[in-house]
Amino acid sequence: MLELSRTVRFCLSGEIGDLASPRDNTFSAWPAMRGLGRYYELGVTCKGEADPRTGYFINIKTIDQVVRDHVLPMLTERISDESVAAATPMGGLMRRVFGAINPPLNETVAQARLVLTPTLSLAIERNDMDHVIIRQQYEFSAAHRLHVPTMSDDENRATFGKCNNPAGHGHNYRVEVAARCPIDAQGTTLRPAELDAVVDREAIEKLDHKHLNVDVPEFAGLNPSVEHIVKVVWQMLDGELPGGATLDEVKVWETGKTVCAYRGD
Repeated sequence: MLELSRTVRFCLSGEIGDLASPRDNTFSAWPAMRGLGRYYELGVTCKGEADPRTGYFINIKTIDQVVRDHVLPMLTERISDESVAAATPMGGLMRRVFGAINPPLNETVAQARLVLTPTLSLAIERNDMDHVIIRQQYEFSAAHRLHVPTMSDDENRATFGKCNNPAGHGHNYRVEVAARCPIDAQGTTLRPAELDAVVDREAIEKLDHKHLNVDVPEFAGLNPSVEHIVKVVWQMLDGELPGGATLDEVKVWETGKTVCAYRGD
């Protein structure tokens, strides 16, 4: 079974005329940005088997057209009225998005993921239409030293290099929390602001501008590698999310090139 993911980028101002604009740069976004519009991405993941002759199981141009025909008018209608946009139940909206694109794509859609900001997205999956997965990102700055007391100084230096500096060193860490959030009978789900409040209180405030080895009790006897940091963040948040939400995944970027993900034991 293959998975094919396609990202469709678009900008909406709330005017139906957006959808009649020229398609000069669909890579960047179509419709293009007009004044202070809204930029979105819809990621569509389809599952299926490839045709042995063409190598396709679905044409990416078909995905693009289905999103443009069925999702863009739906969102345009909602954002054309600020009061409607503010009151739109996001869980119900994600169900409608999925329901709009799955039939014309031959019931192959496994996930639809709406990117609302560079750090925030909502996703719904075919095998769990009762939940939305909210992904949000955070940051904290902290110092740490990679050092194992039961190893000799030479072994520590050989294993951890400059990261074994006795005074420690710092990182600007980026954290992504994915929460699986129930959709209630009205189509509402956990608000990102509610998730932000819990993550800030239970994790970020405890880690930000701290020396992890010295100031954070969770690292007592635990070498603060990125592998251990992501587990500690999970443990800080597990069971603390409001509204019946549960952790789906935590990611921690130590640098722009190094990221570790944890999904629980």
